[in-house]
Amino acid sequence: MTLPYIIFATNNQHKADEIRQVLKNLFEIKTLKDAGINIDIPEPYDSLEENAREKSTVIHSLTGANCFSEDTGLEVIALNGEPGVKSARYSGEETNFKKNIEKLLFNMKGIEQRDAQFRTVISLLLEGKEYQFEGICKGTITEVEKGENGFGYDPVFIPLGSDKTFAEMTMDEKAVFSHRKKATQQFISFLNNYNGQD
Repeated sequence: MTLPYIIFATNNQHKADEIRQVLKNLFEIKTLKDAGINIDIPEPYDSLEENAREKSTVIHSLTGANCFSEDTGLEVIALNGEPGVKSARYSGEETNFKKNIEKLLFNMKGIEQRDAQFRTVISLLLEGKEYQFEGICKGTITEVEKGENGFGYDPVFIPLGSDKTFAEMTMDEKAVFSHRKKATQQFISFLNNYNGQD
């Protein structure tokens, strides 16, 4: 089934660009701005799955259109999974990744066990039914920021199998490891094989 377009329930252009990078123009992706929707959807729940579902449900109820959302968290083992669902607002209610990174590195001071993972959950609402897809990228937290590319926690995260942080990589290099790509590939495979049935 080929969809003429699908709404991505986000205002984050970086996330939209990453998704488009994986889709390679197989589908037209409209962000909330592209679709003329000017709202900031709350993320009130304690799990990525529930927050992703909330966002896709809100947009579907507003538009009736096929749509998807994603929620991503950085989960640090030594911090009992923090910042997790609070990743975007780790340092306060306003999203400020410079302060988020500062808080993370402060909380990691003196900790040798620096294993972490990025986890993405995509919630797709297609013809009134929800489907979820998950992608995980394991890695470690650096002691200092490195690199100028990417966004969020990219300057302090080195994926397993690399010696570069996400922020030191090009978008193509990052895509090799990306949690968002892994979830999106499942999402694409599902859409390519979708026939209107469970």
